[in-house]
Amino acid sequence: IGRDKELERMITILSRRTKNNPVLIGEPGVGKTAIVEGLAQRIVHEDVPAHLLDKRVIMLDMAAMIAGTKYRGEFEDRLKKVVAEIKKHANIIVFIDELHLLVGAGAAEGSMDAANILKPALARGELHMIGATTLDEYRKHIEKDTALERRFQTIVVKEPTIAQTIAILKGLKSYYEKHHGATITDDVIESAVYMSDRYVSDRFMPDKAIDVLDEAAARVRVKQGHVPSRQRDYLKELKHLNERMEEAVAHEDYERAALYKQRISQINEKLEVEKIAQEGKRAIQLTDDDVAHAIAVMTSIPVEKVQTSEAKLLRQLEKHLSKYIIGQREAIQKVSRAIRRSRSGVASSRRPIGSFVFMGPTGVGKTQLAKVLAREVFGSEDALIKIDMSEFGEKHNTSRLVGAPAGYVGYEDGGKLTDKIRRQPYSVVLFDEIEKAHPDVFNLLLQLLEDGVLTDAKGREVSFRNTIIILTSNLGADQMMKESELGFRAHSVKNGQLDSLHERNVRLTREALEKYMRPELINRFDGIITFRALTRAEVGKIFDLLIGELRQRLVRQGLALKVAPAAKRYLIDKGYTVKYGARPLRRIIEDEVEHAIAEGVLANSYKKGDILEVVLTKGVIAIERSSETETN
Repeated sequence: IGRDKELERMITILSRRTKNNPVLIGEPGVGKTAIVEGLAQRIVHEDVPAHLLDKRVIMLDMAAMIAGTKYRGEFEDRLKKVVAEIKKHANIIVFIDELHLLVGAGAAEGSMDAANILKPALARGELHMIGATTLDEYRKHIEKDTALERRFQTIVVKEPTIAQTIAILKGLKSYYEKHHGATITDDVIESAVYMSDRYVSDRFMPDKAIDVLDEAAARVRVKQGHVPSRQRDYLKELKHLNERMEEAVAHEDYERAALYKQRISQINEKLEVEKIAQEGKRAIQLTDDDVAHAIAVMTSIPVEKVQTSEAKLLRQLEKHLSKYIIGQREAIQKVSRAIRRSRSGVASSRRPIGSFVFMGPTGVGKTQLAKVLAREVFGSEDALIKIDMSEFGEKHNTSRLVGAPAGYVGYEDGGKLTDKIRRQPYSVVLFDEIEKAHPDVFNLLLQLLEDGVLTDAKGREVSFRNTIIILTSNLGADQMMKESELGFRAHSVKNGQLDSLHERNVRLTREALEKYMRPELINRFDGIITFRALTRAEVGKIFDLLIGELRQRLVRQGLALKVAPAAKRYLIDKGYTVKYGARPLRRIIEDEVEHAIAEGVLANSYKKGDILEVVLTKGVIAIERSSETETN
């Protein structure tokens, strides 16, 4: 289904006079073996040219060929006999799955491997062969052996589109309905395809969509597959009657045995009626929720995230982001609007979902916003791909993003960025501290932002159209510090002063960026966002968030946590600095609060139900303990 182009190409290659051996190359799970099975079906249904009508496709199992060959020459002898048998029957087309296994198969010191044994027969056209392998294995094993490679004609099998995958699953639907005894609607198939495309990132269509559908149906079948109590009673009675009948036969009491046999027949009839009635009641109807639960099990993403519709998520994006990002309303609005434009289909689908430059003082939430975006938009913080640009300060390191060129060290390893996106296409890509990167990195970014694709060192196109691209930079930060006494001291100024400070910071960061980055690159971003310096009240909210996280961890140990106002003021003053923003606040909480609590836990000073209060005593943070009974 949906592979007519590849099948036609295979039939054309098989019809050639020489070099008529096709090899299917594609990622695991895209349907290479299924295409060969499709050819066999076409031959059976006589839907092929006349010269292929009498052909038989036979799969050669290389593992079975090698198995049990202990002595030198045994494998060669076995393979030669197979080749001789194929030569005798000119209508045989041999199919070898995992074609790369030919190279080195059966080779021992002083002997030939399978590839070298088969080369002469392939060259003379005495052997008709179809192979299938992955692109990586083809490059690694077959491409290096040019004498073997030239005997094959490659057919690249690309991952099917969403529409093609839906058509494939509709074609397979009846097999899964029959196996699971379930009804699978077209809507459920579409949900399985869209959800697997979005959340199952390390595998390929249609394999992952089929797996999701199969998993969902299997889970529902297992839940509803318990034997009802009445059927269990009938089965127990049947077991008992069979035992009694055997006893009667053993004692040659055939009259009593006949009565038991009659009773067994009656119970079997009742059991059959009960089963039919139960089957009618228990017709499984697969739903979108079942698919969501299957995705959640396979990916470890919370089921609530999978079930939330994208439209609802996007409408409430500002609300969700504002819970975790404090004092950056403008940044949240710009990011949310750009993402909504893209996902609604209004913006160009050939570019990334959104691309932004985050600038401004350090420690105000630039990296944190990237983490929260990954969690809220793509379901997990694991969807954040962070590239530290200080690693790409030298010209020769730039190639590591897309992979080293052929012949250079690291070619086999692939690109640090492109390989991650191939495995996880729905991601937030964070280029951290872009000012530390070599200028050649910007040439890659130019292509990425314009076309939404990068070509890696192995010639594979990697799509960035489902990613959010974020660059962070501290450009202009030093100038902001020098130019005004206010600097970053936003927690000590009034709102009007804070607004004018932010306007000045926007101007300074923009000027610094324009000096550093080419205009054609700047114009390709959806937003250049300067983050605001934080007020004291906003730092207080960040403190509450961090303490809330600690409180959640302590709940698991049966402990509650309170913070006295004086202790909170002390920790905020100590944790928010002019130079580093709110970043040291987490470290201060770890050093002053978490360390003291950890010491108490290890010394068994607390028991379940205790309430711990963080207090300030003589200028020092201390932990006071009270039990629930004392509080009451």
